[in-house]
Amino acid sequence: MRYLNVIPLILLLLCISKSKVSAQHNEVGIGIGGTNYTGDVVRSYGMRHTRPGGFILYRRNFTDYLSVRGNFMFGGLAGSDNPPFDALAQQRDTAFSTTVAELTAIVEYHFLDYKKNVNLLRWSPYFFIGAGVSYFGEPAPETPSHSRIQPVVPVGIGFKYILSPEFSLSAEAGIRKTFFDYIDNVSDSDSVLKNYEYGNRYNNDWYYFIGVSISYTFWTIPCPYMFNS
Repeated sequence: MRYLNVIPLILLLLCISKSKVSAQHNEVGIGIGGTNYTGDVVRSYGMRHTRPGGFILYRRNFTDYLSVRGNFMFGGLAGSDNPPFDALAQQRDTAFSTTVAELTAIVEYHFLDYKKNVNLLRWSPYFFIGAGVSYFGEPAPETPSHSRIQPVVPVGIGFKYILSPEFSLSAEAGIRKTFFDYIDNVSDSDSVLKNYEYGNRYNNDWYYFIGVSISYTFWTIPCPYMFNS
């Protein structure tokens, strides 16, 4: 009969083991990297205009494949007509430097089942897409028709590696689709004046973030089992 005293301990250990597989729902993390921009002043992506950026995140893991995260990112954006990409840019000879603050909700889909303890695989590529808002600093104009607060759609790919049961490392590259043509404060103008200070109003500006992050997983032990002595 004395062996019956061991049964509650065994059940408790089984409960803890099971909860570690299914209760890794919440994560917090921090990331650093670089932000970049393309638009009327810079037509193609290049590392020359990269500025430092960073973000903090909260991630909710719904399944082993699907996660949703809240993301707050802050970084710099810059561009210059030097070197010019055409004769009009050479005459315009403008440059800008600004900041962006972004708040988004992002869905991540992981292609491989890498979270289960029984798997030898500790990594997975993932795809993400989301929606949110961005705030652009000067020289972006603040007028009734051009608010500095704009909707944004982040899309990108990443790679995640589990360092330990608590920590995971991610690297990702994402583009931000905007519906705004004034990040660089250059868009359409009165082309009759031929002052070269205008761009293409049908080509909205984009910005980008490439970086790495580390996140911490909170483990919970939901085992409300009442043992009787």
